[in-house]
Amino acid sequence: MPFHEDELDEIESSHLQRLTAAEADGDERAVEAALRPRTLDEVVGQARVRAQLGLVLEAARQRGRVPDHVLLSGPPGLGKTTLAMIIAAEMSSPLRLTSGPAITHAGDLASILSGLNEGDVLFVDEIHRMSRPAEEMLYMAMEDFRVDVVIGKGPGATSIPLEIPPFTLVGATTRAGLLPGPLRDRFGFTGHLEFYEPDELELIVRRSAGLLGVELAEGGADGTGGAGEIASRSRGTPRIANRLLRRVRDYAQVHADGLVTRPLAAAALDLYEVDPLGLDRLDRAVLDVLCRRFGGGPVGVSTLAVAVGEERETVEEVAEPFLVRNGFLARTPRGRIATPAAWEHLGLRAPGPTYGDEGLFDE
Repeated sequence: MPFHEDELDEIESSHLQRLTAAEADGDERAVEAALRPRTLDEVVGQARVRAQLGLVLEAARQRGRVPDHVLLSGPPGLGKTTLAMIIAAEMSSPLRLTSGPAITHAGDLASILSGLNEGDVLFVDEIHRMSRPAEEMLYMAMEDFRVDVVIGKGPGATSIPLEIPPFTLVGATTRAGLLPGPLRDRFGFTGHLEFYEPDELELIVRRSAGLLGVELAEGGADGTGGAGEIASRSRGTPRIANRLLRRVRDYAQVHADGLVTRPLAAAALDLYEVDPLGLDRLDRAVLDVLCRRFGGGPVGVSTLAVAVGEERETVEEVAEPFLVRNGFLARTPRGRIATPAAWEHLGLRAPGPTYGDEGLFDE
């Protein structure tokens, strides 16, 4: 969506005012919201999804119609909510936000849909957790822009058709495989967000630092400054990068003159138990227990969870995906197994053949 120069200045001024207000209130969520990109042009990374989504929105604008329904999938913290806000902003439409767990009955969804106006963008986060009756009502709403509301029970029940103005549904999910096929097929555009590369995260850190008023030192002999150090420990996730930037800013304010250099960023992140590869306390605890107490596995995830003092879901959904993606942990039918990279990262020597070594599972 094109903007004139004076409009861009007004947007930037408004953006900075929101950011300043959020900082004054000390509200972390408000600060995070203020750091979000406002247009597709401001989004760093996700080039393919940006190009595809931009085409969908521009075509809808030229036809004078609402865009097709959009499904955004991917791990947490990659920008699904931000893209939903951008879709509404690009189409100059109001954004209504809700979440799948909040829609427990078909009546909840009917109430939300009946309050929509033409062209509104309805964002449903964690859409895969919506109740089944609400999902079935959503089918007709997405396709025909109407729902049938049942009044009463038993033989005296009557169905009242409710017309809904054309709207755009933006669904976000971290588990696209849990969506029923009929619901998934009704989305006109599906975009999957990938983890970010370190150079992309460095650009995000620099942009956020400018908005927060954080002074970053330029790279040294290796070309990596404070922004690069933060980006390399952010697990490929912008949300984590922005959070670590705020913690490094605090450290620089208290222990230095406010300038974020690479050594200072490293010292701050070490204090917060984020190691050079992005592993945090829970990640290292899982690997440490797996290697030291269970000889590298195999061991069940429930046993691992008890050993580190966390819930099974926490280990399985928070720690495991990052460890598996980076080659520290392997899932096998017999349980979780530490890879050679895990032993090396902990500075330990494997007692015998490890997962990935030739002949480990040979008959």
